[in-house]
Amino acid sequence: MRILTWNLWWRFGSWEARQDVIAAELARVDPDVVLLQEVWADGERDQAVELAAPNRMQVARTHNLTGSRLGRPHEFGNAVLSRWPVRTLEQVALSGPTGEPSHRSALAVQVDAPTSPIVVVVTHLAWEYDKSELREQQLFEVVALVDRHRSPDPTSPPVILGGDFNAVPESDEIRRLTGLSRPYLPGLVFTDVWDAVGDGPGHTWTRDNPNSDEALWPRRRLDYLFVSWPRAKGFANPVSAELVGVEPRGAVVGSDHYGVMAELDDRPLPETATE
Repeated sequence: MRILTWNLWWRFGSWEARQDVIAAELARVDPDVVLLQEVWADGERDQAVELAAPNRMQVARTHNLTGSRLGRPHEFGNAVLSRWPVRTLEQVALSGPTGEPSHRSALAVQVDAPTSPIVVVVTHLAWEYDKSELREQQLFEVVALVDRHRSPDPTSPPVILGGDFNAVPESDEIRRLTGLSRPYLPGLVFTDVWDAVGDGPGHTWTRDNPNSDEALWPRRRLDYLFVSWPRAKGFANPVSAELVGVEPRGAVVGSDHYGVMAELDDRPLPETATE
């Protein structure tokens, strides 16, 4: 099972030319499930829908909410594309700097994969260099969302979490997520897929990318795929990982971030938990 996360850099830079490059890269790597951030919509066009259509993928994405009713798609949002049927489970607005709901969000989606239905969660955290504490609060909200939709049965499929976390692996916010420091919720931590099976530093934000060649901060790994733990051995265990969107097409690179694609084990789960 191939899962990709990618921040698409909204409508910044040469966004119309980048749209074609992004579509071509998705066709090249042919993922089963795609977690997207900074997805644009303008009332007439929806980037998620346009990217899904050529590959006949299903779409779930964030919307403006009025009570429990869906409004227009977020102009700057998150989305899940899937070759299998999808169902939105829950959308949450993440906290802003003063604790109020912000435009940043997390989206939980059920994907009816052939082996077993799985829950995937996509998110995009605060970007500012000095906002580690805010990202910790936002990740607490994301982990609580995961917890609401994961099965208590350890033989059930784990939750796959991905997105642009705007934090490096050694940061307080990511260390808490991966169990290297006090977890956000007891008994729930996550495997960093790149740390498990990726090669090299895995920088997704780098001045080598012409869309970020004047960056004010160093090369960093900001974009992640995670698999929740505890889980049974087998299904959704990381097998391999690679960066996506690195090579230009013509003179155009798809985004200011590189994407991360992972191959996850999709063999049937054992009937009883082993660990």
